Amino acid sequence: MLLLPTLLVTIDNTVLGFALPAISTALSPSAAQLLWLVDVYPLVLAGLLVTMGTLGDRVGRRRTLMVGVAGFGAVSLIAAFATDATHLVAARALLGFFGAMLMPATLALLRTIFRDRAQRRFAVAVWATGFAAGSALGPIVGGLLLQHFWWGSVFLVNVPVMLVLLVLGPALLPESRMANPGRFDPLGVVLSLLAMAPAVLAVKIVAHDGVTATAALALLVAVVAGVLFVRRAEARRAAGEEPLLDVTLFASPVLRLSALANATTMFALTGLLFFSAQYLVLVQGLSPMDAGLVLLPGFVVTMLAGLTAARLGRRYPLRALVPAGLLLAASGYLLCTLMGAGSSVAVLLAASVLVGAGIGLSETVTNDAILTAAPADRAGSASAVSETAYEIGAVLGTAVLGSVLSAAYRAGVDVPSSVGPTYAATARETLGGAVGVAQRLTGAPAGELLSSAQAAFTGAVGITALTGTAVLVLVALTVFTGLRNR
Repeated sequence: MLLLPTLLVTIDNTVLGFALPAISTALSPSAAQLLWLVDVYPLVLAGLLVTMGTLGDRVGRRRTLMVGVAGFGAVSLIAAFATDATHLVAARALLGFFGAMLMPATLALLRTIFRDRAQRRFAVAVWATGFAAGSALGPIVGGLLLQHFWWGSVFLVNVPVMLVLLVLGPALLPESRMANPGRFDPLGVVLSLLAMAPAVLAVKIVAHDGVTATAALALLVAVVAGVLFVRRAEARRAAGEEPLLDVTLFASPVLRLSALANATTMFALTGLLFFSAQYLVLVQGLSPMDAGLVLLPGFVVTMLAGLTAARLGRRYPLRALVPAGLLLAASGYLLCTLMGAGSSVAVLLAASVLVGAGIGLSETVTNDAILTAAPADRAGSASAVSETAYEIGAVLGTAVLGSVLSAAYRAGVDVPSSVGPTYAATARETLGGAVGVAQRLTGAPAGELLSSAQAAFTGAVGITALTGTAVLVLVALTVFTGLRNR
């Protein structure tokens, strides 16, 4: 049952991309509104994870989960029937608000339900499959629904699942909370929001527009708020009061490095999805549904590897399993450098299997390690740390690897001189833009532009894959050296 909320939250992360063309046609959003439709959900989600995890520790993890389930289902219904882009952006923000209640609560409840370490590790492995399953189902579910229904169906699919959880959750899930939570810290909530949301926003701005004054200001706000948040937490703890987040949790190298590994696995997963979806659809000419099916074996392997990791964790130490998983994912990224013409779909399928196996192996043992490193009464806070690492990794995967991909593509594409300046700028910006321009042209320039853009994108994938490989290897070495005797 605790798998279902995780599944739906991750589906919502990937399914919207397939609905954007239909939403654009139906609601005519501006360019800024279209950007916020994508960005507002992860911004709110990342900003509130710490607050909601700590809130669950205080008022009850099951209660927080049920409120999140009810709100997520109700707002999904509202989003499905939004009549303009502004309302849909607001609905996406509310989905992020209630989604932040779901993620830490589910993992924290696993910590309190399964006291036995071996049972908990297996339960965490099953729970972690929700990330892989949601990412895999997002493109497939989105393609299937949009083939037969209107764009709102991608939100409406959440409602029946949430109704099932509302009915069965109170009967099947036990309540748990901190024994002596103390006073809540509203100022700490504000500081945590100002630390997380602007940081995520700064990364997105840099990825889209480069280093700008707005990005620098957002990053400055995040750094200052983060410093103030830590100082306030330390001051409240010294005064005998309960802080919003117990920052002493980070004194544990197991928790710190496990959170780093979690961020890196999501970095690898979202980066792979970002360039592979475009490659399969715009270079190889597959439909979105077929592209999702090509990547499906990788997600299945992620789930199987996660379940296998639960058993391997009984025999092998954390410092061996986590670097092994990261290096396995690195080998998949390295394989992506061989993509070109001909058998590239098979190469990408094999690469996604290697990346999926590495992610499944690593994230299962890191989630269990994070929960074990924290006291039981702070399970929500520890879960929020883990989930926040996931969200930051997901943002960085798209932003960093997406920026490398875009820069390499722009450097490699050759636009025919006969193409006008407006069309030429569009074609140089993205592969999708080049494909759109080529469809408007006639004769030889159309074919020349399309061939050049596809070749440039394929070359850019190789450079991006090398960058991802380097990051994965570096983090694997960091974890290995940092977890001596663990």
